[in-house]
Amino acid sequence: MARRLEGKKVFVTAAAQGMGQAAVMAMAREGAHIIATDIREDLLQTLRAAVLAEVGIAPDVRKLDVTEPGAIESMMGAVGALDVLFNCAGYVHQGTILQASDDDWDLSFAINVRSMVRTIRSALPAMITNGGGSIINMASVCSSIKGLPNRAVYGTTKAAVLGLTKAIAADFVGQRVRCNAICPGTVETPSLRDRMAQLGDVDEARRMFTARQPMGRLANADEIVPIVVYLASDESSFATGQWFSIDGGITI
Repeated sequence: MARRLEGKKVFVTAAAQGMGQAAVMAMAREGAHIIATDIREDLLQTLRAAVLAEVGIAPDVRKLDVTEPGAIESMMGAVGALDVLFNCAGYVHQGTILQASDDDWDLSFAINVRSMVRTIRSALPAMITNGGGSIINMASVCSSIKGLPNRAVYGTTKAAVLGLTKAIAADFVGQRVRCNAICPGTVETPSLRDRMAQLGDVDEARRMFTARQPMGRLANADEIVPIVVYLASDESSFATGQWFSIDGGITI
């Protein structure tokens, strides 16, 4: 049986752990050639070894700080035309608007929005010349889809991601470039565990996060990544400008 991403070149940000790591593993199993980027070089090497052990082909791992001016443009120029771009880097600020400083807003927009602007802007010309491709943006149900408590900054930035996704899809549909967004509910990741720890009482924090999930549990990353593979593959060739909610019932 043919693998769904055979021969496709895929670029992933925040690839070393959590959703990014799971997506790299899933796409590698489907035959993709992956450029996996992250700020954590140690975790990238762990990821490289894991993919090599399971799939037999190591991904191309590269350190990348998505907030560093010029770094994205330089790396995109070096890797050449992409078939798939998966923007997975993100940051979650906790608190209401009254608990968010200008620096909090700046950091959140730098990671959650401007990094995607830069990767897309850098990847598009070669992607168009190469005949098109798929851009996948990590958003959230906490966005323009639904407001959640203590997520003022995060929800605003993820609403911007949905707007960006629609804009790219509308502007480049004629050039065979598709752009879609993924909107998970609460997923068990290292990032979530860090946020639980920041709240002080980890058990209570877990109870609170779980309580807002109608299924009564958190998702794991492997429940989300099948949609990444689908959007990266030719199976989704008629899908563009959409968001895909995988949220355990939050938006019912």
